[in-house]
Amino acid sequence: MTTPSATTPSTAPATGQPGHAPTPAGVPRGRGSLGPVGLVLAGGVSVQFGGALAVTLMPRAGALGVVTLRLLVAAIVLMVLCRPKLRGHSRTDWGTVIVFGVAMAAMNGLFYQSVARIPLGPAVTLEVLGPLALSVLASRRAVNLVWAGLALAGVFLLGGGGGFDSLDPLGVVFALAAGAMWAAYIVFSARTGRRFPQADGLALAMAVAAVLFLPLGIVESGTKLLDPTTFALGAAVAVLSSVLPYTLELLALRRLPASTFAILMSLEPALAATAGFLILDQALSTAQAAAIALVIAASMGAVRTQVGRGKAKGVRAVS
Repeated sequence: MTTPSATTPSTAPATGQPGHAPTPAGVPRGRGSLGPVGLVLAGGVSVQFGGALAVTLMPRAGALGVVTLRLLVAAIVLMVLCRPKLRGHSRTDWGTVIVFGVAMAAMNGLFYQSVARIPLGPAVTLEVLGPLALSVLASRRAVNLVWAGLALAGVFLLGGGGGFDSLDPLGVVFALAAGAMWAAYIVFSARTGRRFPQADGLALAMAVAAVLFLPLGIVESGTKLLDPTTFALGAAVAVLSSVLPYTLELLALRRLPASTFAILMSLEPALAATAGFLILDQALSTAQAAAIALVIAASMGAVRTQVGRGKAKGVRAVS
């Protein structure tokens, strides 16, 4: 789950396939590779605390209403800040950003339908199976299968040894479907990041997602979306759950292979459990704490593999 050893900034294929995210020219190797890892972790903390806040908002605006506010405010903020150019893009560029927007809308909608039925921790635990599956399918080195397996063991332990039978079945289905869309989001976020400068592609994709979801939010919540308190809380969710994490992740994917990024996403259940404990008063059991330790160990292993690979490439380049 690292950049292939034969890949260089000038020869890397810009296919957008997992494991083929080229490192831009000028990005330092070795220690510099910790930069994108930090971006991913910061984005994860932000999105999970935003998700916990969203759960508290659902009684006021409903699941679809919360998603609508989140996407709409995030789209407005990003469009104002980025001011993306609408001309000069190919059909392939537009196709990529539209699919990215559809995946983003589906991922958010399905996940919030899930947390409306099951607790935040199990929902994220099930959702992260999508990125984990992507990491296995995209793997280029056998050692990454070990990290993926370790993270997967932690995911199931966090869910009570794999026993999700006590949860609402529909909530489980929504969470698994959100995971599939999360995997698609990873792939198309990487592709969008290579086709559009800065966060322009993200802003356009967020606008697509907001337009798609607006009718659904209006049907479910109507004028509740215009309540000042509800709108303010929705704006906070948008910043924490969309603007900050998506921007950080898009920038990180320009410097990390999608497969390594996917394994780092295995930290999400641990972050969700922490946010649930601090904001929603959801206590951690001994098994859940052990699961968090497994997931963190898997993520640290993936990071060490990535950093070690970068150092080895630097040595070969010098020699």
